[in-house]
Amino acid sequence: MITLDVVNIKCGGCEAQILAALSGVGLSDIKIDVANQQIFFDGDEKIVKEILTKMGYPPADSKEAKSFFKKAKSYVSCMIGKTKK
Repeated sequence: MITLDVVNIKCGGCEAQILAALSGVGLSDIKIDVANQQIFFDGDEKIVKEILTKMGYPPADSKEAKSFFKKAKSYVSCMIGKTKK
């Protein structure tokens, strides 16, 4: 199982959007720890990083983690996730 530390996960809405996106590309055994901003999964780490960065949840050690644009994008993803719950 791979563990990935990310930024901008704020709530269950974020979690729902991330689960939907990662499940859609065939990853298995996905778990999200909102409080610690960690994602656990079995699958291709490179693909997961690309998807999460596009959604606004980049890896904590990436240059995108400090991007205001990525933070704003994560809020949009979060709100979409809340409305789908």
